[in-house]
Amino acid sequence: MGAWSARHRRTAVFGWLLFVVLTATLGGLHGSTRITEAEQVPGQVSRAARILDEAGLKSPAGETVLVQSATRGADDPEFRAVVGQVVAAVDGTGEAAEVRSPYDTRAVSADGHSALVTLTLKGDATEAVDHVQPVLDAVAAVQKQHPDLTVVQLGDASSGKWVQDQLTTDFARAEWTAVPLALGILLVAFGALVAAVLPVVLALTAFVAAAGLVALGSGFLHTSGDASSVMLLVGLAVGVDYCLFYLRREREERAAGRDAATALAVAAATSGRAVLVSGITVVVAMAGMFLTGISTFKAMAFATIVVVITAVLGSLTVLPALLSLLGDRVEKGRVPFLAKLRRPDAGQDGGRFWNAVLTPVLRRPLAATVLACAFLLALAAPLLTMHTAKLTFQQQLPRGNALVAASQKIEAAFPGSPAPATVVIRAADIDSPAMTAAIADLQARALAGGRMHGPVEVAVHADRNVAVVAIPLNGTGNDATSNDALKSLREDLLPATVLRVPGTEAPVTGQTAASYDFNRKMTGSMPLVFGFVVAFAFLLMLTSFRSPVVAATAVVLNLLSVGAAYGVLTLVFQHGMGASLLGTAGVGAVESWVPLFLFVILFGLSMDYHVFVVSRIKEGRDRGLPTRAAVAHGIRSTAGVVTSAAVIMVGVFSVFGSLSMQVMKQMGVGLAVAVLIDATVIRAVLLPSVMTLLGERNWYLPRWLRWLPDLSHGESVPPLGADGAAPPARPAAASTEGARHRRAGV
Repeated sequence: MGAWSARHRRTAVFGWLLFVVLTATLGGLHGSTRITEAEQVPGQVSRAARILDEAGLKSPAGETVLVQSATRGADDPEFRAVVGQVVAAVDGTGEAAEVRSPYDTRAVSADGHSALVTLTLKGDATEAVDHVQPVLDAVAAVQKQHPDLTVVQLGDASSGKWVQDQLTTDFARAEWTAVPLALGILLVAFGALVAAVLPVVLALTAFVAAAGLVALGSGFLHTSGDASSVMLLVGLAVGVDYCLFYLRREREERAAGRDAATALAVAAATSGRAVLVSGITVVVAMAGMFLTGISTFKAMAFATIVVVITAVLGSLTVLPALLSLLGDRVEKGRVPFLAKLRRPDAGQDGGRFWNAVLTPVLRRPLAATVLACAFLLALAAPLLTMHTAKLTFQQQLPRGNALVAASQKIEAAFPGSPAPATVVIRAADIDSPAMTAAIADLQARALAGGRMHGPVEVAVHADRNVAVVAIPLNGTGNDATSNDALKSLREDLLPATVLRVPGTEAPVTGQTAASYDFNRKMTGSMPLVFGFVVAFAFLLMLTSFRSPVVAATAVVLNLLSVGAAYGVLTLVFQHGMGASLLGTAGVGAVESWVPLFLFVILFGLSMDYHVFVVSRIKEGRDRGLPTRAAVAHGIRSTAGVVTSAAVIMVGVFSVFGSLSMQVMKQMGVGLAVAVLIDATVIRAVLLPSVMTLLGERNWYLPRWLRWLPDLSHGESVPPLGADGAAPPARPAAASTEGARHRRAGV
C-alpha cells in the first residue's frame, strides 16, 4: 500500500480528498436516521413503546411548575393568586395542550406549603423541546414578579432542551479544545509545524468522511447522538496516533542516514503493519458490542468501526503519498526553541527519563513485576464495589444546576420516584367490565402495598383498546427500593389483576423500568462480549507475532489496565473521592453502559501501544539481538512515540471529562486514566519486566501451531549494533536499497 501510494502520490492525495468530499456531501444529503424510543431499551420498555406506536399514541411531554412558600399555605389567597397567574401565563403561550391546577388535581404537599401545576405540551415528546421556551419564559416572568415565593419549572421538554443546548455547547468546546491541544502536543513532539499539522488534518478528514459514511449507513443501522460523540472521541485519538506512529518511524529512519525511499519503505513495512494490526484489533473489539443486542451499543460500534477503518485507510495510503511528495520538507516551519529541545538521538535511546525508568526495571524484573501488579490491583480494588445504573436526569447534571435544584425541591415536597412506572395495557376489549374491574383492582393494590403511592393516573383509549396507567414508585428511581417496587408491580400486581383477563398484555415502561431492563440485558450479554473480545484479541496477537506467550501477555496486561480504570471510575464517580476536582460529585453509581463501552474501547486502543512496542521488540530480535537487549531496544526506541501518542489521547479524553454531563465525564476520565496507566505502568514497567523474565520463552511456538502464517514484514532492514542502535546507512547500501525500491515503484 505504501509503495502504490508513493508511486501514485497525486492519485492517492486527490483520491482521498474526493472520497472525503463525496462521503460528507452524500451523508449530509441523506441525513441521519436516529434510534427510535422503541429501539433504545430492550425488554418490556421496548414492547410498551411499540404498542403505543402501533396504536398511534404519542407520548406528550409533561411539565410541572412548583409554587412554594415558606410562610404561606396553599389556601392563602395570595398563594392561590400566584397559582392562578401561573396557569393563565402558561395557557396564554398557546404551546400547552392541557394545564391543570393543583386545586383540581389535589397536588398539594402534606405540609400545605407547596403545590404543583401540571401541563402537557403540544405535539409529541420529541417536538416539545422546540416549543417549551415560551412556557419557560412565562414561568420565569411570574417568578420575577414574586421573588418571595419559589416558582420553578421541571419536565421532559425543559430538561430535554437544557441537555440539547448544553451538549451542543459542550461538543463545540470539545472540538475547539481537543484539536488545538493535539496540534500543540505534536508541535512539541516534532518541533516542526508541517509535521505537526499533518496528523491532525488527516484525523479530521477521516472523521468527516466517517461521519458521512455513518449517515449513509444509518438507513439500515440507526445511529444516535452518543454514537456521534464516540466517533469524534475515538476518531481524533486513533487518527492522530496512527499518523504519528508512521511519521515518527519515517523521520527516525531518515535521521539514521537512510535515503527517502528506503525510510518510507521501512516505515510502511513496520509502523504501517503495526497500524493495520492495531486497527483490526480495535474493529474486532468494537464488533463485540453487536453481541449486546442493544441498539445504542450497535450504533456506537458501527460508528467507531467506520471511523477506525477510515483512519487506517488514510494512514496507509494518503500519508505515505504526502510524505513522498513532501520529502524532507515535512520538517518545514521548525520552531527554534522546540527544535532545540528535541535531541536527534531521542528516538533511539528513549530520552533520560525513560532510561531512568527502564534501567532498574531491566536490572530487577521480578521486583518491578510484583510492584507494578500490586499497584494495578490496588487501583482495581474498588471495582468490587461497583454499582451500575442508568443515571437519572438529576444525577447526569452538574452540581448547582437550576433544574437539579428544582427537582430536589419537588422531591422534598412530594416524596417518591421522580418518574412514575407506566403500565401500557392492550386488551381485546379495554372497556369490558372485566378489564374495568381489573384496572380498578390494580390501582387499589398498588396504593395498599406500601411500595407505590398516589396519585395513580389512568388514561383509557377505547377506540384503540389501549389504556395507560401511571403509578409512582417509592425510591429515587434507580435504587433498590424503586427496583423492588418495579418487580412487585410486574411479577405480583399485574399477573393478579389485568393479566388475568384473556388476550391482555401489560408491559411496564418508565425511567426505573428502562434502567432495570437495560442493566439486565447488558449484564446478561457482558460475559459473551468480554469472551468474544478477549478470544479474538488473543487470536489476532497470536497470528501477528506467532507466539501464544506474547498473545497471552497482551491479554493479561490489557485486563489489568482495564481493571485499574474501572477501580478509579468507581472511586471517583460512585464514591465521590476527588470528584470535586472535576466539578461533580459522587452519584452512587456508574452509568450502566460505560463499563462495557470502556472495556471494548480500551482493549482496542491499548493494542495501539502494545502492537507498536512489541513489533519493535520482535524486530530487534529478528535482527539478531537477544531478548533482553531487544526489549531494551524496543522500549527505548518507541518511548518518545508512545509518550506523545499517550499525551494526545489523554488530552483529548480529558477534554471530554470536563464536559457538563456526568456520563461524558465518566467516559472521558475512564479513557484518560486507562491510557495513562497503559502508556506508563504497563508499557514502561510491566511489559519489559515480564518479557525480560520470560526471556526466550516469549517466542515459543508449539509444533502444532507452526502452520500459522508468518505476517512479519519482508523488508531488508539493516542489522542493529550491539547496543540496539541502528548504524548510519552506508552510501553504497543506501544507493542500492534506494535503487531496489525505485525499481519496485517506491
